[in-house]
Amino acid sequence: MIPKSVWSGRSRTLSFRKRTAMPRHLSNGCSLRSQAIFSIRTKEGSFDMKILVAGGAGYIGSVMIPHLLARGYSVDVTDLFWFGNHLPERVGLINKNIFDLSEADLADYDTVIFLAGLSNDPMAEFSPAQNFISNASAPAYLGYISKKAGVKRFVYASSCSVYGYTVDELYDEESPAVCGYPYGISKLQGEQAVMQMQNDDFSVIALRQGTVSGYSPRMRLDLVVNTMFKSAVTTGEITVNNPAIWRPVLGIRDAAMAYIRAIEANASISGVFNVASGNYTVGEIGDLVMSGVKKFLHKGVKLNIKHIQDYRNYKVSIEKAKKVLSFHPQHNVGSIVEDLVENLDRFKDFDNPNYYNIQVFKRLARENDSQPGREKS
Repeated sequence: MIPKSVWSGRSRTLSFRKRTAMPRHLSNGCSLRSQAIFSIRTKEGSFDMKILVAGGAGYIGSVMIPHLLARGYSVDVTDLFWFGNHLPERVGLINKNIFDLSEADLADYDTVIFLAGLSNDPMAEFSPAQNFISNASAPAYLGYISKKAGVKRFVYASSCSVYGYTVDELYDEESPAVCGYPYGISKLQGEQAVMQMQNDDFSVIALRQGTVSGYSPRMRLDLVVNTMFKSAVTTGEITVNNPAIWRPVLGIRDAAMAYIRAIEANASISGVFNVASGNYTVGEIGDLVMSGVKKFLHKGVKLNIKHIQDYRNYKVSIEKAKKVLSFHPQHNVGSIVEDLVENLDRFKDFDNPNYYNIQVFKRLARENDSQPGREKS
């Protein structure tokens, strides 16, 4: 089990700090374009918006939040900071468990974004119980108190993992979501719970994300493109476990824009949306990473092709997100690799356990088990 000390409520430490210079990763050639018309108004009727991001100190939030600040929004983050804090200093920080938040804590927010929870299959399989608490119960609770508090929009980070194994069909939001593994099941349960709450006064948008990849100040090397890139750089070899299976890939800057499109959508819009930069076979991803490393780093790379069965195989249509949210991805695997190359000096310590979510998760579990007087589970 994950330690109760990590999940227990802590005192609210909300601090606003002075404005700092724009982080370098916003000016590395992959900046987001500001095109949307602001459609959500605050209770005062202005175009300003106060946003709470649950899990905002993580991989996606560390890229998205600087863009929200640049657009003039007031942003607070509630997080347990397992992986540290890489956010701009003027973000308000709430070091608090989601289940200890109250309706009163949310009274001043216009939009709540749920990025929290366990983020991949290894974490979910290591602790299925914590997986269902974090990915299904937590968004349900946060959505419920958000609605009671008068929040106008709730955005939930879902996953294309809900589709399971699709036998090479292109799936849209009306296609059956049938998966048999803990992570995908929990993301679908969380999505279904929050979507039940939407009405004319409470917009709910669930973004079914492809596998997010690219550079973030809170870096991860346990995601398909990032993992292959790290392997190519460190060993000169990329292992492709099954070249035929499909994955929708979502560049992290496209992911940030997807959330911006969601929060700036017309107040009447609710629904589930697939978001991806493109669909690729794992073999294609390997080829593109290999080509990018050769091109930008002048390093020879070979592919190690295996044929291991995988219970995840899906490619998705994003036509609904294009039409309704005006989400138009700007990135592909090639530009993601270029982004990783440009920021390589920032994450060259490839053995840093913070880059691998399951390593941190297991360490927290060990620390909990070693506490005197604590029951082992």
